[in-house]
Amino acid sequence: MPMPFVSNARMYAVSPDAETAWKDLIAHVAEDAGTAFDYVAYPAPQPLENLWRRDDLGCVQMCGYPIALDLADVVPLASPIPAATWAGGKALSRTDLIVRDDTPYRMLSDTFGGTVGWTVAHSQSGFNALRYHLLSYRSEDRPRLYRRSVGHLVTARRVLDSVADGSIDIGPLDAYWHMLVRKYLPGLTEKVRILESTETVPMPAFVAVPAMPSHTVDRLREAFATAHTRPWFAPFRSSLLIDGFELVTRGAFLRTLEWARAAEAAGYLEPG
Repeated sequence: MPMPFVSNARMYAVSPDAETAWKDLIAHVAEDAGTAFDYVAYPAPQPLENLWRRDDLGCVQMCGYPIALDLADVVPLASPIPAATWAGGKALSRTDLIVRDDTPYRMLSDTFGGTVGWTVAHSQSGFNALRYHLLSYRSEDRPRLYRRSVGHLVTARRVLDSVADGSIDIGPLDAYWHMLVRKYLPGLTEKVRILESTETVPMPAFVAVPAMPSHTVDRLREAFATAHTRPWFAPFRSSLLIDGFELVTRGAFLRTLEWARAAEAAGYLEPG
């Protein structure tokens, strides 16, 4: 009997209702592709890298930077296109740098000398994008921008809560995740605002393992590419704030490595 493959949307399952929407969307895509997946729950704060390293991934969301880092052996399928002006109709991601709404900060430099937070070192939105964005502000006279750097917060939710409760002064949120939280859990974002946002990079992708039969991979890619034309897709435009999907390969994420190399070459190993 062939091994069943699994699906999961932990990265953007910001609430039970959001996760249900993702689970239903994946089921529709899989049906169009002539297959099916066992949806596995994998709630935070369990380490995402353990999920990504499973040998039975069939349709699981994965961050682009760890794809480029080869953190797990996966085949990218497609990435969602956020229904946001900054995405420009493409499968792009950016990072919002948030502060408490009642702080006097008006520009990023106002936060220097305070406390910055980040999630994990293999995260694009929670670490790599933040570090690269800060890189241009450093100088020989000011190699360190913040008095304290609080790392290993693991999840975007903990970054959000830490900014809201004043544990950190500024922190990074995946902008699409931020959109979904504002939709599903608006009370969590009442105390924060966006100070700046980073440049864009390709969105996280749904991935499978190389053991997935190639004909199934091809059918899944076709189902994702045409999803926005299917009658079943319309409700997901509003429930998941997406306009469709864009096919991607590992090469799409190599820009994240360029950002990492630039920071590392400058001796800037972590945001701070």
